[in-house]
Amino acid sequence: MAGGIGVGFAMLFVALLVVGTYSAAAGLVGGGGGAVALAKGAVPAKYQPLVQKWGNLCPAINPALLAAQLYQESGWNPRAQSAAAAQGIAQFIPGTWATHGVDGDKDGDRDVWDPADAIPSAASYDCELAGYVKKVPGDPTDNMLAAYNAGAYRVIKAGGVPAISETQNYVKIIRSLEKSFARPVGRVQPSQQAAGAIYFAQKKLGTKYLWGGNGTPEQGGRFDCSGLTQAAYRTVDIELPRVANDQYNAGPHPSRDELLPGDLVFFSDDLSNSRAIHHVGLYVGGGYMINAPYTGAVIRFDKIDTPDYFGATRVTKDGAAALPTARPAA
Repeated sequence: MAGGIGVGFAMLFVALLVVGTYSAAAGLVGGGGGAVALAKGAVPAKYQPLVQKWGNLCPAINPALLAAQLYQESGWNPRAQSAAAAQGIAQFIPGTWATHGVDGDKDGDRDVWDPADAIPSAASYDCELAGYVKKVPGDPTDNMLAAYNAGAYRVIKAGGVPAISETQNYVKIIRSLEKSFARPVGRVQPSQQAAGAIYFAQKKLGTKYLWGGNGTPEQGGRFDCSGLTQAAYRTVDIELPRVANDQYNAGPHPSRDELLPGDLVFFSDDLSNSRAIHHVGLYVGGGYMINAPYTGAVIRFDKIDTPDYFGATRVTKDGAAALPTARPAA
């Protein structure tokens, strides 16, 4: 990342960028209708056609919702296996797979380890559950997700999402993640916590980079790229994952011309796959970010417009809280 700016006038630079960019924020708020499409690169390219196709299987689901479920279950790992024996990218337990697995690719078998079968099966199972609870009052998708977690009988008996904390939390998590995997329609709402995150990061300008650095006293207060962004948002009571490619899923994704100070900006070795993200910075406006670039460098301003620029995330508290902290092993 070339093009660093000297630290000497950092405070003035940040103030001008933040004030100037936020002055246009009111014009970036809006909305609109339309079919749900996937955010750029949020789903690995090899799975995107499957998710886009099967995510439209019935009205209760959409591609972003299906992507959120798969990401929550396995992090796109087709060999994932949990301690409870849930298997594959969609984490079916054997008994459920035996009943609900489908031959999605029409090759004559139903293979829980094959995403071409498991992704269609996940969509089909969702739609089957939606059918069971279709007469229940309330949001059909929320009721479907509640049935996925607690069983259709409990949803029917409760007349909606039952008063079970685990079930209510599951519905909230998936609906929050859905916003991260959906391509925004209209403009993305400005963040309320961005200024505090920038304030923290700009105080770290000039600090030496440390691979794996979390800013602890034992590490001399040094950071790597995702350690810096995690620490910046922690100061405003938002807990981000430690790894940059998981931080990408912490909220909706503004386009390049919609960026506002506080957005996370990401860089990837594969511009079609968020799992290949290798760097993250904190956008401050004017085409610049604060970032911890690499070993031998210091935390500094850099331009974001480079060949490996991948995209951005406007962090939300709900989006960050929805991200899984642990997944089944391969």
